[in-house]
Amino acid sequence: MGELAPARLAAQLSTEPLRPAYLIAGPEALIVLEAADALRAAARDAGITDREVFDIEGKDPDWDSVAAAFNAPGLFSTRRIVEVRMPGGKPGKDGAEILTAFCANPPPDVVLLVTCAEWSKQHGGKWSEAIARIGHVAIAWQVKPHELPNWIEQRLRSRGLRADRDAVQRLVERIEGNLLAAAQEIDKLVLLSDGASIDAARMDFLVSDSSRYDVFRLVDAAMNGEGAHVSRMLHGLRSEGEAVPALLGMVAMELQRAALLARVQARGGNMAAEFKAQRIWDSKQAAYTRALKRHDAARWERFAAEAGRVDRIAKGRPRPGQDPTDAWIALERVLLAVADPRALRLLG
Repeated sequence: MGELAPARLAAQLSTEPLRPAYLIAGPEALIVLEAADALRAAARDAGITDREVFDIEGKDPDWDSVAAAFNAPGLFSTRRIVEVRMPGGKPGKDGAEILTAFCANPPPDVVLLVTCAEWSKQHGGKWSEAIARIGHVAIAWQVKPHELPNWIEQRLRSRGLRADRDAVQRLVERIEGNLLAAAQEIDKLVLLSDGASIDAARMDFLVSDSSRYDVFRLVDAAMNGEGAHVSRMLHGLRSEGEAVPALLGMVAMELQRAALLARVQARGGNMAAEFKAQRIWDSKQAAYTRALKRHDAARWERFAAEAGRVDRIAKGRPRPGQDPTDAWIALERVLLAVADPRALRLLG
């Protein structure tokens, strides 16, 4: 099978049985996330409730555990998803061999899902070709600036909204190339719109900045090292009835983006090119630069992992032996540590 657009993958999931393996990768975090969610939903519809997740990062990735999971029987169902999260997009020699071997003889009770944040024509290899032969490969290539209006129009229509060209352009200017921000604004429009077509003036009114603290400013404060501001905003969001899971999408994406930038910086890569590739606008690059000076790549990866821990706490699924700390407190500790290295002790 060849490479699919993520939207086409989602459509095929509704019309064909699950295949043994899927690779979903690319720099557009929202599209990767939603395509992976579509696969998980299709698996649930097929009666698959058992899921094992492996985070493959750092210098010593635990591929042995992944291989063991492929061969171990499922605990709660006859079929299960084994999810391999590989942000860097390169499994290394051992990982490539394990993935290729899986594809050569896939266990009948396993559906493999590999997700990657970094991806280019150079990332693939025999392992990804093996996945393509028995399953699907879907790449979320970066949405280019001239493609954004069409992307936003399609998303508005999918949510039952109509907007004229000027209104769409207003939203394009507001989200600064950030698809997750666009998705959150559109979800807000669903709640606020009265069903009429949205013109430019109405768009300005519905998405205008207000005095309430939002998740975008929260992340900016953490990146800028403004710990006191982070605490005030979190208390404001909590008092307004926000839920931690609603904030974590943006927080986790920004922490993963910072971890990616830190890896590029650590290997002496071209940061200007990477800022451009990640669509981090000039106005925000200074904040990222300051944040990257505060923490090395390993610490950013830890922050990203801590966001996952906060998500589990928020959803009532702390790990065995884990202190079921209030999710708001756990989120505050992570963002304070991002803002100020002296707060790292809060993470234990």
